[in-house]
Amino acid sequence: MSSARRPLLTATAAGTLLGALWFVPSANATGDGPAREHSTVTPTTQARVMTTDTADSTTDGPRLADTGSFNSTPYVVGGTLFLTLGAGFVVYSVRRERLGF
Repeated sequence: MSSARRPLLTATAAGTLLGALWFVPSANATGDGPAREHSTVTPTTQARVMTTDTADSTTDGPRLADTGSFNSTPYVVGGTLFLTLGAGFVVYSVRRERLGF
């Protein structure tokens, strides 16, 4: 590939990526219409019985389940691998440039 086409290819790839990211939905928590002031949901009899039976004297309502701690190991390992791969590409390109390939 000629060196004159590389910037064009890079710009095309960047434009394609930005165009694809334009359509990713946002995570806004606001709605288009006005919020309701009163909830129409009422607890069922079973839920009321369960919360009154299992609640201790310090809490008045239902308690959240204990789901454990967040496991960040895959993210740390993946980030380290990608960082190492990127550093390897930088070293490789600098070495290629200095040797005149």
